[in-house]
Amino acid sequence: MKRQGASSERKRARIPSGKAGAANGFLMEVCVDSVESAVNAERGGAGRIELCSGLLEGGTTPSMGVLQVVKQYVQIPVFVMIRPRGALCRPLPVTFHRAFDMVHDPVAALETLLTLGFERVLTSGCDSSALEGLPLIKRLIDQAKGRIVVMPGGGITDRNLQRILEGSGATEFHCSARSARDSGMKFRLWNLSSLTKDSTHTLGDESRVLTTGPPRNSLLLVILKFYHF
Repeated sequence: MKRQGASSERKRARIPSGKAGAANGFLMEVCVDSVESAVNAERGGAGRIELCSGLLEGGTTPSMGVLQVVKQYVQIPVFVMIRPRGALCRPLPVTFHRAFDMVHDPVAALETLLTLGFERVLTSGCDSSALEGLPLIKRLIDQAKGRIVVMPGGGITDRNLQRILEGSGATEFHCSARSARDSGMKFRLWNLSSLTKDSTHTLGDESRVLTTGPPRNSLLLVILKFYHF
């Protein structure tokens, strides 16, 4: 996908929905693990959904039932996480996820992904976040020359998105746009709350993570400002 060159076309564009945003040269992919989060992501302006299960565990393959219901409620494309199963799923488009950030030689690894037929790669630039890995992300995008989509992801927020846009030249971005939502339980044994938490998960059983969607007054507006809509 390429940025639109004509400024007159940019000025005519309104605040886009997910489909309109993709058509105007940028795309924000949002990772969700529930129907409610998928609906919120679309309403918030996401251009594509990555559907998974167990988001707090890094994401696993969702059930067929969840996929079917999500497809009933959203109109934007839904990409399903396949983990840990192997093999490509042609003719569907395939994204290579952040295992890429563990490779020894990302330049060579990108060429390997092209050989294997992947259409995009999600990466934080082999660093702790997309912002920290920005120099490598830019290098990979330059190397790709449109042969494969290099999609920055990892710690993207409305506070750093503009720097990532300016520094990478990427046209697709990945985020979870999530926040913690307290449970509706009225009775709780507060002295046992610590027993539901461990060093990996900071949420207890009484809370859950929910995608609130890239709000139009934050992530999406950063993109619109950058592209002069």
